[in-house]
Amino acid sequence: MKRNLYRLVALFLIVGFVLIGCSNKTSNDGSESKDAVAQETVKKEGKDITIAVAANFVSLDPHDTNDTLSGSAEKTMMEGLVGFDKDMNVVPVLAKDYSVNDDATEFVFELQEGVKFHDGAPFNAEAVKVNLDRLTDPDSTLIRSSLFELIKETEVVDEYTVKVTLSEPFGAMINTFAHPAGMLISPKALEEYGDDVSQHPVGTGPYVFKEWQPGDHLTMTKNEDYWRATGNEADSITFKPTPENGTRVAMLQTGEADFIYPVPTEQAEEIDGKDGIVVENEASIVVRYLAMNNLKKPFDDKRVRQAVNYAINKEAFTQVVMNGFASPMDSIIAPNTQFYSGQTPYEFDLEKAKELLAEAGYENGFKATIWGANSSTTMKAMEFIQQQLAQINVELEVVPMETGTLSDSIWSVEDPKDAEIEMYYGGWSPSTGDADWGIRPLVGGENAYPPKSYNTAYYNNKEVNKLIADGLATGDPAAREKAYADAQEKIWEDAPWAFLVVDDTIFGKKNYLEGIYLLPDGSLSLENMKIVE
Repeated sequence: MKRNLYRLVALFLIVGFVLIGCSNKTSNDGSESKDAVAQETVKKEGKDITIAVAANFVSLDPHDTNDTLSGSAEKTMMEGLVGFDKDMNVVPVLAKDYSVNDDATEFVFELQEGVKFHDGAPFNAEAVKVNLDRLTDPDSTLIRSSLFELIKETEVVDEYTVKVTLSEPFGAMINTFAHPAGMLISPKALEEYGDDVSQHPVGTGPYVFKEWQPGDHLTMTKNEDYWRATGNEADSITFKPTPENGTRVAMLQTGEADFIYPVPTEQAEEIDGKDGIVVENEASIVVRYLAMNNLKKPFDDKRVRQAVNYAINKEAFTQVVMNGFASPMDSIIAPNTQFYSGQTPYEFDLEKAKELLAEAGYENGFKATIWGANSSTTMKAMEFIQQQLAQINVELEVVPMETGTLSDSIWSVEDPKDAEIEMYYGGWSPSTGDADWGIRPLVGGENAYPPKSYNTAYYNNKEVNKLIADGLATGDPAAREKAYADAQEKIWEDAPWAFLVVDDTIFGKKNYLEGIYLLPDGSLSLENMKIVE
C-alpha cells in the first residue's frame, strides 16, 4: 500500500509540473506594463467572479490533495492554523499566536476565538485535534499523511490552546503546518461524510462550497459570517477548467472570465494592456532540472555531470524554451525559498565541457536517453537539451511519455540497480517554502530513492545527508541556515542534475480586480481580492 501511495503522489507531482510550467513576463522587473497601467478600469457587472484554469480539479479534501490547482480552490473555503503571505513567509491564521521549543519538538498554538465552520461547528482545540489525528492515523491512506507522520501526540490544553508533540526534532514543521495540507475541515463534516468529504468541503474560509461538476465548474459563494473583516468581496467564485490555451485567453478577452492562469507564454505580450487585461508575472520557487542517474555510467562520474552543466546554455534555454519567463538557477533551490544560498553558476563553456568529458574517458561522447512528460513545453525543453549536448558529442534519444506511463517507469522500481532511467527532465515546487522540502525529497540519499520519494538522480552523499539531518534537528534559524548553505554548496559541486531555470508564475486578470495573485509555489491567493468600481 505504501509503495502505491508514493506512486500516486508521484503521479500528481508530474501533473503539477505540467500545470505550473507555463509562466512568463510582461516586463523585466515584474511590474505591470505601461499599456496595462494606462488602461481605463473596465466596469464589472455584478460581483460574481469566474476564474479559468488549465486543468480539472482532483479533490477538495486538503488532506488528500497533492496538486497545486486543487489546493488553490480549497484555500478559498478552508484555512489552517498558519499560512503563507505573498512571499511564502509563515503567518498566523486560525492560530493567533504560536510558540516552538528549541528542539523543534513541541508546538503550542493559541487559537482564534469565536470562529465557526460553515456548518456551524465551533472551531476550537478539539477541532484541531480531530484533523491532526485524522492525518496521523497509522492506517491512513491520505496522500498528505506523510507530511505529518512525525506528530506523536496532539493534546487539547484548553478550549483555545492546542499542543503538538513530535517524535523527533523537525525544524521545518511550522512550514508544514502552513502548507495547504494543514487546512482544517469541520469535525461535523468529517463525521457525516467520511472520505466523501472531498466532495463536501466545509471550512472556516471566506467562501462556502456550493457545487462541483467535475470537468465543468466548481462554485463557492460568499461566507456572510466570515470571521475576518476582509477577504470575500465577490458574491461567488466559479472555477472553469479550460485546458485549451486559446479558449482560456478568449474567455478573458470577452469577459467570460475575470482571471485566468496560466497565461500561455506565446500570447502574454499580445493580450497585456488590451481589453482591460493586465498580465502579471513574478519569480516562483518552481525549479526545472535535468536529473542524471548517478548509479549508471557515465553519470556516476562527477566530471561528466559537470560537463553536461557547462554544455547547456541556460540563458538560451530561458529564451527559447521559456520565452524569457524564467531565470537560470544558481542553486538547487530558488532564491525565494527559505534558506536559499546562491552558488557560482555553471557558465556556458563548450571547451570546458569537452575537457571534462575527456578527463572522464569520454572524449568521443556517449549515448543516453532522456525521459519526460509528453506535453509540448516539456518536449520542447528535451529537444533543446538534445541539441545542446550534441555539441559535445553526446547523442540523446528523447523519450516523451504519457503521465501514467512516466510515473510507472520511475516509481515501479524496487531495486535502484534495476532503474532504467538515465536522464530525466522534471520540475519541483517546495510547497512548504522551506529548503528542506526543496532538497530532501530530491537528493536526500537512499531514503529518497523511488518509489519512496523523488530522488530520480539516485544521488547519495553521506555529507549532504548529514547536513540535511542537521537542518531538521533544530529550530534555530541560524543553525538551519548554516546546514542548508553547506548542503547547497556540496550538491552544486556534485552536480547530480543539470541545473536549468526557475520558472515565473504568470496570470491574466481584468483590471478591476486587485489583491488576487499567484504565490511563488504557483498556488492562487484571493483572500484579499477586491473589485474596483
